[in-house]
Amino acid sequence: MATIKFGTSGWRAILGEEFNFRHVRIVCQGIAQFLRNEKIAQHGVIVGYDARFMGEQFARAAAEVFAAHGIPVLLCDRETPTPAISYHILHHKLAGGINISASHNPPEWNGIKFTAAWGGTALPETTQAIEQRILPLMHGEHVKWLKFEKAQKDGLIIIFDPKPDYLAILEKHVDVEAIRQGGIRIVVDPLYGTSRGYLDDFLRKAGAKVAVLHYWRDPYFGGLRPEPTQVTTMELQETVRQEKAHLGLATDGDADRFGIIDQDGDFLEANQVLPLLVDYLATTRQWHGSVARSVATTHQIDRVAALHGLATEETPVGFKYIGDLLAKGKVMMGGEESAGMSITGHVPEKDGILACLLVAEMVARTGKSIKELVANLLERIEPLYFQREDVTLTEAMQENLAQVQANPPENFAGQPVQSVNRLDGCKLQMADGSWFLLRPSGTEPLVRCYGEAPSQERLQELIIAGRKLLNGIS
Repeated sequence: MATIKFGTSGWRAILGEEFNFRHVRIVCQGIAQFLRNEKIAQHGVIVGYDARFMGEQFARAAAEVFAAHGIPVLLCDRETPTPAISYHILHHKLAGGINISASHNPPEWNGIKFTAAWGGTALPETTQAIEQRILPLMHGEHVKWLKFEKAQKDGLIIIFDPKPDYLAILEKHVDVEAIRQGGIRIVVDPLYGTSRGYLDDFLRKAGAKVAVLHYWRDPYFGGLRPEPTQVTTMELQETVRQEKAHLGLATDGDADRFGIIDQDGDFLEANQVLPLLVDYLATTRQWHGSVARSVATTHQIDRVAALHGLATEETPVGFKYIGDLLAKGKVMMGGEESAGMSITGHVPEKDGILACLLVAEMVARTGKSIKELVANLLERIEPLYFQREDVTLTEAMQENLAQVQANPPENFAGQPVQSVNRLDGCKLQMADGSWFLLRPSGTEPLVRCYGEAPSQERLQELIIAGRKLLNGIS
């Protein structure tokens, strides 16, 4: 029998196999029982979905389950960004919310993202409690739901438009006038996802000249993963070049990740963009305190933070940990290399729309390209070079990972290991500032390999040594 486990960002499974109506109802009943046990169910929930196949139908099924447990539901009227759901949980003081979404996973996947009452992805202690409630349901305990029409008639399900209030709150975090004064031309690519009519509408209202690609719903996402990468944004890159735009902006399937294209059509990695945003926002917002990054994210953030007298907090992978720090007011900004970020005073959830808007503001205000801004930053700090590889996980690799975790090497890539960080996976740190991290993915059957070093040559030494370590070659 299949088991249902929450990973780094919710539960995900293959559509039509483990992801089906029965399992969606079971997961939602587990969440409903958890909320009732916490005595917050009466505050209600918000339910959304992304552009995947039958998203509306799965969302309706979820709403019917919550309604059957007496939990009021705001059911989104169209595909909805995850950060918009997070905002409305806080704005309406709800008990939580779900998005029927597998985020950036391939189109054959779907999932359920559960956002807690504090506005961020549920932490492990919460998801473990929900998993315990799911177990008896998987083994035959009754799952109940209320027919949609009756739930609507009884006022337990209300169709809801989350867009206006969410876009309005973004105006408090983005300098609209700077965008208007900059007169910039932007090409937007939602990758067929939920930011359609959100990111582009905001930019037009702010006075930018906007062209949009893939502005229609496609459950197949054009045959690609709905994730802004070098490969998936090829058309955006070419369009930016042809149109001589100042910037290209992309988001993933549920709009919590960002992708940035410079004016020459080159794709920028998140690890290049995040340090720029720390530098820009610390200057323009006059931040004090700390910023956060995940254990797998560039240490360039630490160097930029230090320029502005900011400390750096390191978290496990998964934005929920950064979100927890944001929600508690402990950091001004948090970011991770998988293209997630948010800032203080906004939602404690990664927001790809906000990230794109802040980059647009930065380019408009400074009048410089992204690469010019990077060059300016590297005049003030020493550069670091980063690389990530995703490797399909085998049983042998799992055994090797366990051995490395238990007995990490004393020397790696020709240098002594100065310290071992087990915050998430196994991170080997060397005296020259280089580091290498091995960690299994929380959402896919992959092992992620990360390395960073002060030179490209040193980085390649790390990557080669890491491959040998993963494959048990001494």
